[in-house]
Amino acid sequence: MAFTDLELEEQKEGKSLYSYQKGAIDKIFKCFEEAKEDYHLLYQLPTGGGKTVIFSEIVRQYLKHHKKHVLVMTHRIELCKQTSNMLTEFGVTNKIVDSKADLSDQNDFNCFVAMVETLNNRLNDNKLDISDIGLVIIDEAHYNSFTKLFKFFEKSFILGVTATPLSSNINLPMKDNYDELIVGETIQSLIENEFLARAEIYSYNVGLTSLIVGANGDYTVKSSEDLYTNTDMLTKLIQSYEERCKNRKTLIFNNGINTSLHVYDTFRRAGYPIAHLDNNNSKKERVAILKWFKETPDAILTSVSILTTGFDEPTVDCIILNRATKSLTLYYQMIGRGSRILKSKSKFTVIDLGNNLHRFGPWGSDLDWHKIFRSPNFYLDGILSDEELENNFRYEMPDELREQFSKSNNVYFDIKKTYIDSIRSGESSKVVLERSIAHHALICAENSEDLWDALALAKLLGDDIDYRIQRYTKCISKSTFNFVEWLKDDYRKKLNANLRSNFDEIYESIHGHPPVEE
Repeated sequence: MAFTDLELEEQKEGKSLYSYQKGAIDKIFKCFEEAKEDYHLLYQLPTGGGKTVIFSEIVRQYLKHHKKHVLVMTHRIELCKQTSNMLTEFGVTNKIVDSKADLSDQNDFNCFVAMVETLNNRLNDNKLDISDIGLVIIDEAHYNSFTKLFKFFEKSFILGVTATPLSSNINLPMKDNYDELIVGETIQSLIENEFLARAEIYSYNVGLTSLIVGANGDYTVKSSEDLYTNTDMLTKLIQSYEERCKNRKTLIFNNGINTSLHVYDTFRRAGYPIAHLDNNNSKKERVAILKWFKETPDAILTSVSILTTGFDEPTVDCIILNRATKSLTLYYQMIGRGSRILKSKSKFTVIDLGNNLHRFGPWGSDLDWHKIFRSPNFYLDGILSDEELENNFRYEMPDELREQFSKSNNVYFDIKKTYIDSIRSGESSKVVLERSIAHHALICAENSEDLWDALALAKLLGDDIDYRIQRYTKCISKSTFNFVEWLKDDYRKKLNANLRSNFDEIYESIHGHPPVEE
């Protein structure tokens, strides 16, 4: 049966529908008409596009025109409650099936909302009658925990909804469980029509070759925590915050509780208002922390995965990805937490400290979801490895540091090209670092009035020095930890020695006269 726009709007309580949401509902109901009763349909819509609004209206219309019942499945208890509240707004009386639910009155309801694990237990114990379920809706359908329940609904129409139709398990592609994909509005379209805020992404190149990929296909917590709790990474985190997000409401995502606690301590010692949240917090603590975060304009909240879904705080102005991930879904979920639009907010800032931008491309780029749905391996195989990503990196000075070297036309030094040229000329690879040090000495002298200014500038070149050493060790295929650390220390000593010995000569070659002595 087809539904007109007028029918879709009539008698609905709560939120009104946008035109693209109405269009999605029309397409989905058209599938109801034409497909068999056990058809599996997948619908994609970006985070913030209103998936819950859409399927709540679908439930309302389905129950109005059919004599069968509806079941909505989620993977977290928070999503159960949010979904139940939204359905109530749309005038749909529903019952939450959780571990404490009394099901003695289940015959009084025609719509149920359940968390997947609880539902699995109830169905295996025959505690819930599902013989009359005609429509099953699965929220965040890319999670594979739902597929084990499909066997209970062999005569039900299944509608999965997700922002990213790419399975959380590469061995269980979504095309094996769904017959068709309907793609909704793009992120770019939602931004242009002022439904979502625009992301301004700043990526800081990070060496990730120490990270280990686990059995689930993503980086292990242990290897992530080893990297992201070291002093250099914590310093880079707080510096990037101060450059881009200072005094703005900020959400930090980490891979590991220990990392988040280190982040909390680092920011607290620096005097910034910050709270830490993970799944060990009690319900009361969680409510208090999220209330504080909502009400504090410059609040910082550091967390571990728990806020990637089911969290909606439009006042978030900055997202920091203090982690790397191999999951496209997680990448989109984390950034999506900042995409809610307000009258005073049309854009938000993203700081990427995990090379995620280089791995997946910009948030909102034009992805072919149909192709990804049909051939997920083709897409995943095309993602560059960390080593390939880092080989393509080019160090760029942060804006504030570049200002300190404003008198230099070129502050970049190509280690790889210098190495190739030196080998072709029959020179030792050692000349590469000698020429790099000479270049650093030159730009320090170009922007200084005396030796002491130059030495002070040299101290600011730590990230550039580390980048050049990293490139050099890749060229010579020698990169043990101790050797790299020795090279970094030796480079700094030789740079200072070069300036002390040659500053006057360099200065005179630049200015045509020796430095003026006071």
